[in-house]
Amino acid sequence: MEKLKTKHTWMNQFSAKSKGIVGVHILLFVVILFIHDLDYSAKVSLFAFLSAMTLWVSTKIPAGYVALALIVFIIIMKAEGPELLYHSLSEEVVWLMVGSFIVGEAVKQSGLARRLTLSILRKSNSKNNVLLGMTSVLFTSAFFVPSTSGRAAIAMPIINQLGQKFSVNEKSVLAILAPVIILMSTSATLIGAGSHLIGVSLLESTVGETISYIQWFVWGVPFAIVITLVSYVVIKWLLWPKDGMGQIENIQIEEQAMHTKKMNSQEKKTVLLLVLLIVGWMTESIHGYDIAFVTMIGAIIVMLPNYGILNWKTGMKSVSWNLIVFVAAATALGRVLVDTGVVTWIEKEMLSVLQLFVLAPEWLIVFIILFVTVTSHLYITSHTTRAVVFIPSLLLFSETIGIDPTTVVFLSLIGMNYCVTVPVSSKALLLFYEEGESSYDAKKLIKISTLLMPLYILVMMLFYFTYWQWMGIRL
Repeated sequence: MEKLKTKHTWMNQFSAKSKGIVGVHILLFVVILFIHDLDYSAKVSLFAFLSAMTLWVSTKIPAGYVALALIVFIIIMKAEGPELLYHSLSEEVVWLMVGSFIVGEAVKQSGLARRLTLSILRKSNSKNNVLLGMTSVLFTSAFFVPSTSGRAAIAMPIINQLGQKFSVNEKSVLAILAPVIILMSTSATLIGAGSHLIGVSLLESTVGETISYIQWFVWGVPFAIVITLVSYVVIKWLLWPKDGMGQIENIQIEEQAMHTKKMNSQEKKTVLLLVLLIVGWMTESIHGYDIAFVTMIGAIIVMLPNYGILNWKTGMKSVSWNLIVFVAAATALGRVLVDTGVVTWIEKEMLSVLQLFVLAPEWLIVFIILFVTVTSHLYITSHTTRAVVFIPSLLLFSETIGIDPTTVVFLSLIGMNYCVTVPVSSKALLLFYEEGESSYDAKKLIKISTLLMPLYILVMMLFYFTYWQWMGIRL
């Protein structure tokens, strides 16, 4: 009896949630164990990947820690060599994000962020004009800061400064509006999110097709403008205080003087650098250097001793290394499924199911792609992971039923850019959610998403059957 009681007490130390997670892992182990078409390495890799998915969705363990630990698990189990860990840091998206954080910090440190704030306030005589001005600035930032979290970091001082002219309730809406606009404007450019580069890379390696910077620009900008305006209207309508669109106080004399003051040398250097970066990104097909490499050149110039905008230490501190490690490890977890043959096995098993959609009408196929990708943020919190998980499967889907893979990848990546329901689904949302001076209630995000999510799918459907088809995007 004493032993039974001790055992019962030991079991009670675990919550129902913990027991459920352990149960899921046991079930995964048993199911994978009896898949005879997979070899040992494939089974270990599949178990590690599904374990990571379970832990990301159901626990508060840092996502980077989970991904890194499971990469190490795969290596310890002799399913892959240590190169899996080492090579994960060589991914293009990793170096793009490192460079983007450093360039974003330069924009902030040089004083450009403050100048933009004063530019918004100087001619604004109403709060409505201020909101429109802020929305325009945040939308434009998508073209020269290739990271949603980097843009959020730049936006933070702007929002905090603007917040001084608003009430407490209005400031909380600003803290939601800023990251949502940042996320919606992501679709305007190929460099707007790391997931775009991952998706295009998988498209190139799988079917030999690609989407250039210019192509994405032509396809993405009109949609991004429309969905940004829709989001702006929805947030104002649902959250903004009804009597909160009155006049705003004029900015102080010293702020006006600072605005009229000419740019200093640091600001001029930053503007010149941003122009050169945009030119470099847009002319990739001419010079042959990818977007990540061009961004790193910009980061090196930013930290140039004696002549740069930041010193080395400040530049390194500006990088979110937690996010970098997560992106590297999560990408490696997705790629190991290809290397060990898991994806090939999935393709074989899915073939018979996918054949059911061969005769489906075009609108239904488009809707299925959009519904799956737009709602994916509810159960896969990482933007990058969503691309790693879904793009290979959707490419297989396109090959199986004979539709254009480039169109499928583009629609899927635009769909995955929606992640507005919960703070954890986006680093930009999380940054403002955790910010003490400008923060918001998570319940307001759910309120917005109940209307904005179906509108997002609807706008995408309308664009597909009108503008995008006119531009050559067709299944």
